[in-house]
Amino acid sequence: MRDRLRVAVIGAGRWARTAHLPGFHRSPLCDLVAVCDLHRDLAEARAAEFDIPDVEIDAERILRRDDIDVVDVVTRGDHQELVFAALESGKHCLVEKPVCHDYRDVRRAHELARAKGVKTKVGLTFRYAPAVMYMFELIREGFLGRPFVFNGYEQNSQWLDPDNPMDKRIHRVRPVGKRDWGADPSREGITVSSLEGYGAPTIDIGLECVGSDLTRVVGILANMVTHRRRTNLDDERERINIDDADMFMAEAANGALFSMQSSYVTIGNYPGIEARIFGSDGAIQIRLVEEFGVIQTIKTATPDAVEFVQRDIPERFFPPGHAPGDRWDTVFYGNLVHDFLREIVDGSDRVQGDFAQSARVQEIINAVALSHRRGAWVELPLPQDSRLDLPSSPW
Repeated sequence: MRDRLRVAVIGAGRWARTAHLPGFHRSPLCDLVAVCDLHRDLAEARAAEFDIPDVEIDAERILRRDDIDVVDVVTRGDHQELVFAALESGKHCLVEKPVCHDYRDVRRAHELARAKGVKTKVGLTFRYAPAVMYMFELIREGFLGRPFVFNGYEQNSQWLDPDNPMDKRIHRVRPVGKRDWGADPSREGITVSSLEGYGAPTIDIGLECVGSDLTRVVGILANMVTHRRRTNLDDERERINIDDADMFMAEAANGALFSMQSSYVTIGNYPGIEARIFGSDGAIQIRLVEEFGVIQTIKTATPDAVEFVQRDIPERFFPPGHAPGDRWDTVFYGNLVHDFLREIVDGSDRVQGDFAQSARVQEIINAVALSHRRGAWVELPLPQDSRLDLPSSPW
C-alpha cells in the first residue's frame, strides 16, 4: 500500500468545502489529485483553494483513472449509482449518507466492497467528534457499567423558515422531474427526510453507546411546516409532506432502552446533537452544538457524585492540523477523513462507520418509517422481503 493515498472528490459544494476537502488537505496520509463537479467554475474554485491539480466535470472520467486510490462522493441527493460504480472500479469509497435508501442495497454495496478488497466509510460525521470519541473510550474502559438508557436528540432550525428551499442546492436552471417528492398529503404517505438525513448519525452514536442491536421499534413521523419553496428558483410555496420532526423508542437485545428525536424545524443552532447514556456505574452526556464559540462538551456523573461535571477533551482526539477556532465541521470531518485513510494505509481489519454499520442504521430508519405507517411496533431485523415503500430522492 502506498504511504500517501491519491484522492478524488466528486462534488464541490458547501459541505465539500467546509468538511471533506479541509480534512484531506490537512492529512499527512494523502494527496488530493482531482475534484469533480457538474459546474466547472465551482470545481475550479475548490481546486484553487485546496491546491488540487486536476478538475473534471464528468465523474466517469474520475472512476476510469488508475492513478486514484480513494473516491469521495459528496454530491447532493442519491449516491447509489456513483457508489456502486466507484466500488466496481476498485476504488476505496467514502460517501455521504444515505448510501442507499433501502438497507438491503447498503448491504449489497458492503458485500461488493468486500469482494473487491476495498474499504468503505460513510459520513456518519458525529461519531468522529472529539467529545464522542472520548465518550466511546470511557465506555470501552468500563466507566458506564451496564448500559440502561440512551436518549438521542438532533435538533436545529435550518428549515423553520418556509421560504428556505427544501432542496439545498443553488440551481442555475430549473430542475426537471421528481416534483412529486412529498406530494402525498396522507399520514401514511409522508416522505422520510429528517429521520434519514439528520437522525442517522445520532442513531449511530446510540448503537455504539448501548453496545447492542435493537430488537424492535415504534415511531412517529410528523410534518410541522407543511408548505415551503421546493428550490431556490421557485417563488411559490407548495405542499411538501415530509417528516421534519420525528420520534421513536426501541428495545435493545441486551435490555437497554433507546429513544431518539430529530427535527430541523426546532429552534437551535446546528448541528444540534445531544446524546445521553445512563448505566449502572456512570452516566455521560455530550452536546455538539456551536454556541458562543464552543462546538462540543462532555459531562459525566457517577452514583456517588450525581452532579454532572464537564471534562476537558484530551488533545489526542483532535485531527491533524487542528487549530483553535476551527469550525465544528472541519474538526469532526477531519477526524473522519484521517480515520478512513489510516484504515486503508494500515491494511488492518479495524474499521468503524463503514457500509456495514450504515446498513444497521438504515435498517432502523426503514423500520421506524414502517412503524409509523402501520401504527405499530416493528420487529428487527426486518424480513428480507419487507415492502418498504421507499420514496425516490427529491434531488
